[in-house]
Amino acid sequence: MEELLVSRTRALYAADRDCPIGYEPSGQDFLSPCLAEADLMRRVLAPAPFATWLAGFLPRIPRSASSDWLAVGVVTDRADGKLVHLDGLNLSRAFMLEGIASGLPKDDPRIPALRAAAARHRSAGLAAVTEESYAGGHWLGTFATYLVTARGIARTP
Repeated sequence: MEELLVSRTRALYAADRDCPIGYEPSGQDFLSPCLAEADLMRRVLAPAPFATWLAGFLPRIPRSASSDWLAVGVVTDRADGKLVHLDGLNLSRAFMLEGIASGLPKDDPRIPALRAAAARHRSAGLAAVTEESYAGGHWLGTFATYLVTARGIARTP
């Protein structure tokens, strides 16, 4: 099964280029299509080939510790079941950004920008995990769990 997943992932996504991350969010996204694809590819490519693929797929990731390149989602009404998806987007982006950074060679110049954006999204997302409203309160905790446990992200000593 793993062989099939790896081969299909490479066949379907290896040639993808210039993902339009600037179009995100659409207003009620809870996952980033661009970051989800990049996080998937980091799981099937070794660090050096992943770095090359990422350069073509998300070419505008800065080479500085700036987080400004990826704005957090802002929820204006946490009781709105659609708008609260943006809290989930912040949490899932943080998790995927951390995963993407972990899949790159240790000296990759994009790592500071990925980690800075992850930290900003982490802070915004975790602040929304409350009992304030059922619209987000009943599911945001699952996204927060993936984030704080770093599930699927290999940690180096």
